[in-house]
Amino acid sequence: MAHPLDFFDDKAGKPVAINKFIGRRPIACFGNSDGDREMLMWTTLGRPDGRASLGVLVHHTDGEREFAYDRQRVLSGQLDQGLDEAPRYGWVLADMKQDWNRVFPG
Repeated sequence: MAHPLDFFDDKAGKPVAINKFIGRRPIACFGNSDGDREMLMWTTLGRPDGRASLGVLVHHTDGEREFAYDRQRVLSGQLDQGLDEAPRYGWVLADMKQDWNRVFPG
């Protein structure tokens, strides 16, 4: 097992970590901040195997049921660049408030 400081599991470190532990490019990935951008790009863009892929960004818009954040950095989360790039790269943008009936079990 890797020591927690073997790599930085954010931004450009995410694809490195995935490749290190899984050993292959995934066909689907899910993120919720700009720190997941490189993982989404690696999973969905320019696949040498030509396989279909899925990238999903969860947009935290429901401050009543969960922590809300997007373009303005709040504590540790920010989703700014990903909001702009989702349509361009074909990533699904899942809006917590509009798309989810339930966030946590009742």
